[in-house]
Amino acid sequence: MTTTKTFTMIKPDAVTAGNSGAIIKIIEAHGFVVSAMKLTQLTAAQAGQFYGIHKERPFYNDLVDYMSGGPIIPMILEKENAVEDFRALIGATNPVEAAEGTIRKLFATSISANAIHGSDSHKNALIEGDFFFSNLEKMK
Repeated sequence: MTTTKTFTMIKPDAVTAGNSGAIIKIIEAHGFVVSAMKLTQLTAAQAGQFYGIHKERPFYNDLVDYMSGGPIIPMILEKENAVEDFRALIGATNPVEAAEGTIRKLFATSISANAIHGSDSHKNALIEGDFFFSNLEKMK
């Protein structure tokens, strides 16, 4: 059994709604081990940097405002097949399309306020995890 890592963050809508504990409980109940976690809030500049891949997309400014508008909880998770299993656990981006029992089906309120982020690849999990647990500390 090979343990792999993935990155996630509980987004401002879910933190503000008081759903963080319930979300973390679901994550752990599905066999993920939380190896790093913190409560933080992004500045607009930090959110812009994190979501820079979407800079040319029409939703970019709204995304930056949303992600810098409240506290978040970034985490590094470990489990066998972590990226793929976690993507299945969080469900589709649009909560209307998310499968029953997934985190987004349970806690998201809209396609934009979708409660949680999950890395889409091992490469991005490393990049995103490093942003929050290495580079972010250097930016302060």
